[in-house]
Amino acid sequence: MDVEDRRRYFIVGSVILEIVQPLFRARLEKDCSNKGLGSFQAFLCTLQVLHILFHLRHRNAYCCKDNINCRNNSKLPLIYCQWDLLYTENPGQSGHNCHCKFIANPVQLTDLDITLASLILLNCCHLGTSEENAIRKLRRYKNDYLSHNTEGKINETEYKSLWKDLTYFVIQLDPNKQDDLIRIEKRPLDEGLCIRYSIDLLNIHKKLNEMGTQIQGISSGMQMMGPQIQGTSSRLQVIGPQIQGISSGMQMMVPQIQGITSVMQELLSYQRNEATCQYCKKTLIEQGMDERKINSYKLGQDIFYQHGEIDLKSLFNENYIERITDVVIMDDGRLVMCLYCQSRLLICNTDGSEEAAIPVKGIPCSITAVNNFTVAVAILKTSIIQRNTLEILVHDIYNKHKLKSIPVPGLVCYGITMIKKQIVVGVDRGLLIVDYLTGEILQNIETRSIPLGIHSSSDKIFFDDYTRNTNNLHWYSFTDDNIHTLTLPSVPRSMTTLRDGSLYVLCKDRSVQHVSTDVKQFKTLKTNQSKDFSDCHKIRYNSKQKKMVTLNRRTGIVKILHEL
Repeated sequence: MDVEDRRRYFIVGSVILEIVQPLFRARLEKDCSNKGLGSFQAFLCTLQVLHILFHLRHRNAYCCKDNINCRNNSKLPLIYCQWDLLYTENPGQSGHNCHCKFIANPVQLTDLDITLASLILLNCCHLGTSEENAIRKLRRYKNDYLSHNTEGKINETEYKSLWKDLTYFVIQLDPNKQDDLIRIEKRPLDEGLCIRYSIDLLNIHKKLNEMGTQIQGISSGMQMMGPQIQGTSSRLQVIGPQIQGISSGMQMMVPQIQGITSVMQELLSYQRNEATCQYCKKTLIEQGMDERKINSYKLGQDIFYQHGEIDLKSLFNENYIERITDVVIMDDGRLVMCLYCQSRLLICNTDGSEEAAIPVKGIPCSITAVNNFTVAVAILKTSIIQRNTLEILVHDIYNKHKLKSIPVPGLVCYGITMIKKQIVVGVDRGLLIVDYLTGEILQNIETRSIPLGIHSSSDKIFFDDYTRNTNNLHWYSFTDDNIHTLTLPSVPRSMTTLRDGSLYVLCKDRSVQHVSTDVKQFKTLKTNQSKDFSDCHKIRYNSKQKKMVTLNRRTGIVKILHEL
């Protein structure tokens, strides 16, 4: 093996274990501190964290508490040994098949490797856009170039591209790590340290933990494996220098295991048979889709049926003309609504049970989901002394507290949405792109009209022309930096994107137009299909929930539609 290829592997492994892993642990510690928790064990004990992690390990389980937020994940990214590290079953609660029968172990942050730390960060913590992206990318680099790399080398071509990206995302998390990166990059190959890093990065101890009873009683295990063990020595040579000293390393981690050769053979067999790893196929899963290709809907086909209805009229005075201005359905299925005349946000479940009411200073006009835990709300503030002012309120709906208030140059909000993890606000004759972390206005897109009912999908921002009241559906495309138009049978008022990328557009005449993904064709839903949309002003779809909600702003009626 080329010594430089081996050294490059060692350099990347050193960055991951000496810089990235401590950074992930430090970010977890920060989240614990921000929540006022004295220890990581206390963090694991919180209902929200326990509930999330429970469903990342257990399938077909529904909890006695907070069951509206139970999830039946197609993949279980939290493996057995990770779950056993974090939690222990409470014998006194053995009758329950839910998260309440588990108690957190006295785990220290130093007990977490990079995989487990990143899993908890991405699922249980409040991360900024750049933080989340950096953590995902660094975890992916660890998997692609180290955990799945049984050759223990990285060639020069791969390294040049990798090092540039690796350093960029490390600096994103901590700009003070520049000197450490330079120091490590100049480091000569330390073969002994490299072997130790290889053992850790290949996660061999986790695989052995998963094997459980398979590696107990090594003699019977070897007989059971039979011909698979033949030629073990030659197959082990594939790993090369990485398995030098593996026996002592494994004895350190799992002293009860004897006969390391057969164990390594089983590990190699596992690696060969696993065509892909559970930590690879990320993109579709993160978007709420499984690995199967999503078939396109036929335009105008029957897709939804009404499953329930929430009547909120009792919350309002009969004299109120507009009771609810907007609604969003979160990834966990909860609804968050803007109560126009009451200056508050209402959080409720799809069965109508109220969970919380959050007061806001001003009139909540429009709302959008930022991530699983956060919403952005356009707030209109009125004052006798000053003219109306507009601001964006970024709110944590789990902990029920305001994260940020962003003033926006404008007097009226004509809608709010998210695109490319940035906030978009419709204002007079323009679309403002706002960084919700810093409050900086990144772009002002001139529309030459008042953009109403704005909605984002892929690289497009859709809107209609409020002033001209025409039948034109407009959209701005980031691809060509232009505004395009599609003429519909009626004036568009509210839009939402379905799972295949096509759109439902609710029009002024209460018809619904099903618009193709390329925005070149459309078809009107038939009368029997569109009856559930006939008395609403807003429509919102969530792809993870596969549910549509419709809102009548004046009556306070919210309908819950399920996908067929």
